[in-house]
Amino acid sequence: MAATTHTVTNQVPPLVGYDVFTADRALSEAVERHIEPGVLPAAREELSTLGQSAGSAQAQEWGAQANEHPPVLRTHDRYGHRIDEVEFHPSWHRLLGHAVAAGLTDAWGRPAGHVRRAAGFLVWTQAEAGHGCPLSMTHAAVPALRTDPVLAAEWEPRLTSYVYEEGLRPAREKAGVLFGMGMTEKQGGTDVRSNTTLAEPLSGEGEYLLTGHKWFCSAPMSDGFLVLAQAPGGLTCFLVPRVLPDGARNVFAIQRLKDKLGNRSNASGEVEFAGTWARRVGEEGRGVRTIIEMVAATRLDCVVGSAALMRQAVAQAVHHATYRSAFGGLLVDKPLMRNVLADLALESEAATVLAMRLASAYDTDTEEERAFLRIAVPAAKYWVTKRCTPVVGEALECLGGNGYVEESGMPRLLREAPLNSIWEGSGNVQALDVLRALQREPQALDAFLREVGKARGADHRLDAAIKDLLTELADLEGIEARARRLVERMALVLQGSLLVRWAPPEVSDAFCASRLGGDWGTAFGTLPHSLDLASVVNRARPVAE
Repeated sequence: MAATTHTVTNQVPPLVGYDVFTADRALSEAVERHIEPGVLPAAREELSTLGQSAGSAQAQEWGAQANEHPPVLRTHDRYGHRIDEVEFHPSWHRLLGHAVAAGLTDAWGRPAGHVRRAAGFLVWTQAEAGHGCPLSMTHAAVPALRTDPVLAAEWEPRLTSYVYEEGLRPAREKAGVLFGMGMTEKQGGTDVRSNTTLAEPLSGEGEYLLTGHKWFCSAPMSDGFLVLAQAPGGLTCFLVPRVLPDGARNVFAIQRLKDKLGNRSNASGEVEFAGTWARRVGEEGRGVRTIIEMVAATRLDCVVGSAALMRQAVAQAVHHATYRSAFGGLLVDKPLMRNVLADLALESEAATVLAMRLASAYDTDTEEERAFLRIAVPAAKYWVTKRCTPVVGEALECLGGNGYVEESGMPRLLREAPLNSIWEGSGNVQALDVLRALQREPQALDAFLREVGKARGADHRLDAAIKDLLTELADLEGIEARARRLVERMALVLQGSLLVRWAPPEVSDAFCASRLGGDWGTAFGTLPHSLDLASVVNRARPVAE
């Protein structure tokens, strides 16, 4: 073919070689806001280092390779022995190793640990989201294990380690371990109280044998798992190690790996227990209460993970529009494209600010903050994860046909986007959880209202939204059927309050006008034209160093 017909022009350079952390103003400002001055310099340095790695060509290649070569189940070795192992591409291990070394499983024991970890999780999972699953569960297992001081003393140092060691060996021989979770079963799904896996007590203190199955077992090559099973005293939480202390493999039959829509780099399997050794965690019959703190922590990671996907999608869209020319000028300067980008940027910043506020509440750990989290986490998990898919889909459209091809990375983001809304309880579960908190824990609502009330008087649209929300909360008639509507409103009011207090005026003004004031259409790109949209878009632009 003649070379003159293949001149490439007006193509956008890849978004690579930049600091994902410092280029994200909403995130970097949140870190400044929520971390005390004595800890801040070290946190800034570690997050910037991680941000440079996340924005590197190497990390982006690792992410692509981990998804192009998904995990493979090996049930037997060449001689017919059952091994139940999952093979991953080397890039998967590189991603995990970098994440663990950056402290993404260590939040519970260092200053500002939750804010630092949440910010790091938001930064690093923009390179590849699938490996965030074992990171999240390993981090979240700590509070559940702390119900048993002996187990916590044995496992916590390895769970919070900065060393990643792949391969199945006794935990005592490893400097660091990862944890997974097995709760759902075929017949019940979210209704874990209907689980049928049985736990038979042994003579040893706290030791049991499990028989049953798990319909979804995340990260089956982890070193240990928290699972629920029916003991004589009722539904109970157990720790199941993959390898027993004597080096023998525990009975852990991986029947198949799930063929998932997205999250393809990560293995999710169906697992059978048949005389599987387990150690009880907490009291018999208190399984849900024992594991609930783990669930709450992973729900927060769903919010953070969705914020990460949105931020990367918006960064790609703004970057594309900054370089792509059409109809006589750059796309970013076209009023209608600017409106779309600004609308997407608002959603991304609101998600980031809310996620980091929740992480800061974990660090503060007062009775007031614990009450706030009780209602704010499921409300945020409901709303932020719901917004992720439409945001990523619209951002993909900003790239046009270029965004629809795999090489852009946008299809991978879009396939990943629905996951966090499903994982750890889908939308209805979160909405009903908020209702339970409203009905049973009045201190949670009080804490929530005090939080949103901190911005009262600063924006008339926010004030009106708070007033309308109070009216809705006062009417309990048919509340279950309208739970989604109520929880959506609570999340929007909370986001509006945080943005009014902390975001630049052009951001909070646009958010309140559209999300709270009703001056908004039903698709992105329908913001009032009179707003300072150029400033909103410029704030969201990732600057390549």
